[in-house]
Amino acid sequence: MATDPLLRQGPDSTDLVLRVGPAGPTWNALTSAGQALFTPLALGVPTLLVAFCMALAGARASTVFVVVGVIAGLEYLIGWLALALSRARDILRVEFAPAGVPASLRLVRAAGPDDWLPVKTLREVRLTHKVVEPYQGDYKPAVSTLALELVLPGVREQLTLPFGGDPQQLADALKALLGPSGVVVALRTERSTRDRPQPNSGWTSGGSASAGSGGG
Repeated sequence: MATDPLLRQGPDSTDLVLRVGPAGPTWNALTSAGQALFTPLALGVPTLLVAFCMALAGARASTVFVVVGVIAGLEYLIGWLALALSRARDILRVEFAPAGVPASLRLVRAAGPDDWLPVKTLREVRLTHKVVEPYQGDYKPAVSTLALELVLPGVREQLTLPFGGDPQQLADALKALLGPSGVVVALRTERSTRDRPQPNSGWTSGGSASAGSGGG
């Protein structure tokens, strides 16, 4: 049944895999721990300002180091908690069970799976394939993303992910999987051209003026 790389058919379910990785609160906390290290770095300026003010006030170097360490530790913990909470709702995959003609579905998030729902509660799957093409003379390749919207009762789950496959193939595979349950699968393609960088007229004029004055 599954004929697209994002759709993986197993013995018990067919999964729409959006992000690769295990799920669960422990794993979510562990994966957020590393990225939270950037929080003290991002807040380094106010931390150093506190250290500078303490030094001007005559505090001992050891006291300054302890206070800075405590502040950095608190910044890390706050960043870790904020990052873990923000990622907890990220959808990793959508499971449809049983694998052949699904009767149920559930969203598997970074913090763990939601409850199973009747597949008919999924009213529509909207796929928007967005392609940003290079302008003439641009050496950068085109950028392709896929915006996925799941229309459920009272909520719309949305996410965007990089996509290098065939959107029509994915849409056809989802129609074959969900069509018998009456779920609408809609595909739309949006194409645009990357904006051409505008020349910095101020910098150019400034350079010309400088060159002219140097020649004089």
